[in-house]
Amino acid sequence: MYLRILTIFLFTLIFSFGLKSQVFNCEVQVIAPTLQNNPANEEIFSSLKNAMVEYVNYGYTWTNDVYEQEEQINVSFLLTINSKSGNNFTAKLQVNSQRPVFNSDYRTMLFNYVDQEVSFQYLRNSPIQYFEGQHVNNLADVLAFYIYMILGYDYDSFSLEGGTPYFNKADQIVSICQSASESGWKSNDGDNSRFWLIQNTLQPQFNALRKCYYNYHIGGLDRCYLDRVKCLESISSSIGDLMEIHQSRPSSFNMQLFFNAKSDELIKIYLPAEKGLKIKMYNLLSQIDPSRIKTYNKLK
Repeated sequence: MYLRILTIFLFTLIFSFGLKSQVFNCEVQVIAPTLQNNPANEEIFSSLKNAMVEYVNYGYTWTNDVYEQEEQINVSFLLTINSKSGNNFTAKLQVNSQRPVFNSDYRTMLFNYVDQEVSFQYLRNSPIQYFEGQHVNNLADVLAFYIYMILGYDYDSFSLEGGTPYFNKADQIVSICQSASESGWKSNDGDNSRFWLIQNTLQPQFNALRKCYYNYHIGGLDRCYLDRVKCLESISSSIGDLMEIHQSRPSSFNMQLFFNAKSDELIKIYLPAEKGLKIKMYNLLSQIDPSRIKTYNKLK
């Protein structure tokens, strides 16, 4: 009888786990180029990598929406360990996310950023746990913050300002972490801190950028299979809308992030275009994203 109950319980558990919608297709690398290469370090870094993958994919219900396999968001985290003292680590974290383009096998980059200041504690073979509403584990909070930012950008690319609930979640994490001893959460931690990333995202001055994410993807990339001309018109118009932000907040952090993700893609989009459109976009892009003018020279 006991064996039968146990079997039914295990079957139910496995079946329920299989039904759980996986939002992310997560890839993690943990490297430590400046630290000694030895079996002990390799073991803990492997354990940390596995814990991060498990945390992102299954450790918490980040959204109640159901994702089909082809709809999953590709996410990659590259954690570069700078120092290790016992269970204490300092690192930088590169975060990258991509979402599928409708009716194609192409995935477009939405977010590409390197957080230079990530400090945390980690015990080998332990899971990473997120405690919503509390600052308990800095690595868990940093990862949760970027997961909600990624979801926010993803939902913004499908509906106008559709990512607001997820950006609000990221903002709540920043608010809770204001008393944290770790850096990156406060306004005085630099212009490129997590604090300013979410503050700028939610400020009305950046509404044109959120509108751009929507029109660029829904009206542009997702319609390229139907009408390439209208696709280019929508993408060109969405980039043009960013001039409003450039005039009031030139070289702002969030504009830099957008072009971190999109500059190479824009070159690929416009290289085959007719000469007049290429010159028009070169003039526009070199004005609103001057740090990459050498990249845009290809359009000339």
